[in-house]
Amino acid sequence: MTHEQMQQLSGLSLAPYIQVATHLIGKSREGGGNMFRHQLDTMSILIDYNYIDSVLLKASLVHDLIEDIPEFNHNVLLSIDFESHAVYDLVMEVTRRYGETKPDFLTRIIKFGSHNAKILKVADRISNMISLGFVNNLEFVERYINETEYFLLPLAAEVNNNMLTELTDLVASRRKYLEDFRNLK
Repeated sequence: MTHEQMQQLSGLSLAPYIQVATHLIGKSREGGGNMFRHQLDTMSILIDYNYIDSVLLKASLVHDLIEDIPEFNHNVLLSIDFESHAVYDLVMEVTRRYGETKPDFLTRIIKFGSHNAKILKVADRISNMISLGFVNNLEFVERYINETEYFLLPLAAEVNNNMLTELTDLVASRRKYLEDFRNLK
């Protein structure tokens, strides 16, 4: 990270967004782990790839909040700071809409998502794929890997080749996990 990037991050206040994300504590994930930690993991992945955009980092901390806690008062999110509206808009871009199928949701992001929405979705999927190593529902794992190959690898190729490499490696390792597990039977 460059000195200029460090300077940009030095004034970034994430604590209010982390506090709002605590609404996800205790919410489990089909992909393993819990939702609160997933938000932090997603932000860590973005930082690991040198993304320092304040709206992107703040949105990563609350990106699943509205989808996973339908009763959450979105006005709380909108009143955090001067970037709240931009953060909310980005969160809504990566939020699955009522009645929207998973393929339709991912296609919407691919076709119409902003650059930051695409980056956030790829970081989100990297976190999800890491957690997938702890899931025992083989049908879910296979479906998720297939979905990642079909939708997320092309999206990653569009936004960041290094993220594409990591996601490709995760797909391969999860496929191996499935193969090894099936060979045990």
